Amino acid sequence: MMHKTTLEQWTLLQKVVELGSFARAAEETHRSQSSVSYNLALLQERLGVALLQPEGRRAVLTPAGELLLNQVKPLLKAFEWVESQAATLRNGMRTRLDLVVDSIFPRARLFAILRQFQQCYPQTQVRLTEVLETASAEQPVYAQADVLVLTRRQDTTGRGEWLMNIDFVAVAHREHPLCAAEQVSETMLSAWPLIRVVESETQQSPGAQASWTFSTIDAAIEAVQHQVGYGWLPEERIQPLLAAGVLKKLPLTHGARRATPLHLIVKKDLMPLDEQVEMLLALFKR
Repeated sequence: MMHKTTLEQWTLLQKVVELGSFARAAEETHRSQSSVSYNLALLQERLGVALLQPEGRRAVLTPAGELLLNQVKPLLKAFEWVESQAATLRNGMRTRLDLVVDSIFPRARLFAILRQFQQCYPQTQVRLTEVLETASAEQPVYAQADVLVLTRRQDTTGRGEWLMNIDFVAVAHREHPLCAAEQVSETMLSAWPLIRVVESETQQSPGAQASWTFSTIDAAIEAVQHQVGYGWLPEERIQPLLAAGVLKKLPLTHGARRATPLHLIVKKDLMPLDEQVEMLLALFKR
């Protein structure tokens, strides 16, 4: 089936509406005013609907024109994206980058990095996968990744370098009995469930302290908030709850803070690195 209208005609209609006149639309699209007028007259004739009407010196949409143009705009954007993707492929730029990040990495910092990367390379899609520290290295997502931020320095896919430490602190809800003690010993801790974040139940070591296991850090934080138990949680992630006094650090007799290192790992077969990977690495290292 041949379509009665073209993307070019709809694009010209959008330009006339945005700029307010046929003359300005012709100038912006590098064509004659008669060409713009002819294409829009043909568009309206083939649709059998008036799309434009004069309002003073401006050309404005009729109600039908506004309805139809709003329905076409997503198609115009999609077509622009296809053309920009083609240009990216022609210039040898990658169109996708696979990133795997341990879920303990600070979210605000991660999103700031992704926002800056998108501003530099708007045509490169980043596919982000968050994983747990305890996740198996055999998962397919690791093999597909270009860049990884993990607790282990050497991964099956490549070698990495130290990036930062994530501080974990032992905390409980302010009304939990552990928070009432002046000091908390290991014996006192063992009397209460430990909130743990694990990939699967098979990682629960036999004979370990009684614990409740959750598959995400956010769920573990909520469990501690609801006094299900106490937990070792990333200090940065729970800072607002600590500041508000909802959660409190436990006054342990020793070892009140634990540091977990994160490493920046690059896929082995990415050498030499392309500019998008170089930029992403630089943003993580800042």
